[in-house]
Amino acid sequence: MRNASRDTIHASQNQFLIPMHKITSDIYWTGYIDWDLRNFHGYDTPSGSTYNAYLINDEHPTLIDTVKYYGFDEMLAHIKEVMDPAKIEYIISNHTEMDHSGSIDQLLKICPKAQIVCSPKGAEGLKRHFKKSWNFKVVTTGDELNIGKRTLKFLLMPMVHWPDSMATYSPQDRILFPNDAFGQHRASVERYADDLGGDIVFEDAAKYYANIVMPYGNQVLKVLEAVKPLAIDMICPSHGLIWRRPQDIKKIVQLYQTWASFQADKKVLIVYDTMWKSTKQMALYFYNLIEQSEIAVKLVNLQEAHISDIVTDVLSAKVVLFGTPILNNRMLPTMAAFLMYLKGLKTKNKHALTFGSYGWSTMGFKEFETFIQEAGFGLLAEGKYVPFIPDEAELKGLASFLPMIKEALEK
Repeated sequence: MRNASRDTIHASQNQFLIPMHKITSDIYWTGYIDWDLRNFHGYDTPSGSTYNAYLINDEHPTLIDTVKYYGFDEMLAHIKEVMDPAKIEYIISNHTEMDHSGSIDQLLKICPKAQIVCSPKGAEGLKRHFKKSWNFKVVTTGDELNIGKRTLKFLLMPMVHWPDSMATYSPQDRILFPNDAFGQHRASVERYADDLGGDIVFEDAAKYYANIVMPYGNQVLKVLEAVKPLAIDMICPSHGLIWRRPQDIKKIVQLYQTWASFQADKKVLIVYDTMWKSTKQMALYFYNLIEQSEIAVKLVNLQEAHISDIVTDVLSAKVVLFGTPILNNRMLPTMAAFLMYLKGLKTKNKHALTFGSYGWSTMGFKEFETFIQEAGFGLLAEGKYVPFIPDEAELKGLASFLPMIKEALEK
């Protein structure tokens, strides 16, 4: 059920409903803007999100993806601005996850004869989610679907980011509908990346990639190779804004190539938490030492930043310094949670150093180092751990790490 705040916002939006948007002469954005979304399964979304659906009003009307269940009424209102939704013949489900397929069941009550076009794994997933046997049209890479003036083509994208994921391409319009690839979490009245201006959308895309797509770099590279021959004038993802300027399309594809190859900038990220400021002293000393060496560096306190934002910094940093004190023979829970999150994202080609303070036992640092290695980092050296409060000599001793940091940045 919807919570009260969402009902209130949704009701107020219906009074001033942002209309559907015409993308081409007969392709329309008919999605839902989720203004008040603030958490997407652990991913901090302070700017909300959009669930994009695209209606092609051809001889055989086709809807590409739907929206999260509570956005159904708004999606339906958009479709009605263009045509009678009962005339929809095909519903393409590029991805089974409920933020994209969540309204299929409701829509089929209006157009019960519509076929669900999806990948083989997509059919399995939809059957498991909805427990219904719909009229499926299962497609695979290279398959085509003629809907009148255009013939849609399909490309399976397994593990970008689910096994069922696929993309739909319209050669006649030179539009790629890649579902979660190239997306961003942002609620906006603007429909195009260039309308928002600046680097905001690219920053959103980096955060999205880091938190959603990063574990699947090898699969992303295969997909990028497969779409390279396609003529693309527009990329219409299922979250966020549409890419339409040639320079923006080129840039976002190049960024995906860089990210999927696990290439990083010559940048150092320092992530820490602290109990009695001892680990903070060490973190600040490292920061000043590295900054004075004219190396790009960022300092992040786990108590102040959300882990999904920190992961975006990890994406672009070649070296990460992790700092924690010891609590009950373990690293602090905030650091443990962050590293557990990182382990799932499976980063590669990154280097790490560890530091922290302790009371009477260093045993917890072994687990700390193991977690970091399991998260995909190579340790440059044995960590620096000091009892209780670091003295001046111990802080100055941290400078011994600087040469190996510089060397790692050049690798």
